Amino acid sequence: MQRQMCWLSSSIGDGEKILHLQTAPNQPWRPYTAFRQYAVPDYQIPGGSKGWATYQKLLKAGWTLVPSARANEFASNYSESMVQNQ
Repeated sequence: MQRQMCWLSSSIGDGEKILHLQTAPNQPWRPYTAFRQYAVPDYQIPGGSKGWATYQKLLKAGWTLVPSARANEFASNYSESMVQNQ
């Protein structure tokens, strides 16, 4: 199974990037907090990146970091295909 992670803007649109995960190529990118089985508590550092501790854990476990531009391209294509299939 190909497991990937990337840094994407949060859903609230504040410009902050948080860790997103994809557990299979045909699955959408979702915030790390949606994956309780993989997520670990964030470090208590003011202004720290949301998901940094999880990123470190998953990187050691062999997950692949994907550039944000590539993940955004997938997200756009996925959204378009979902609309067409309705």
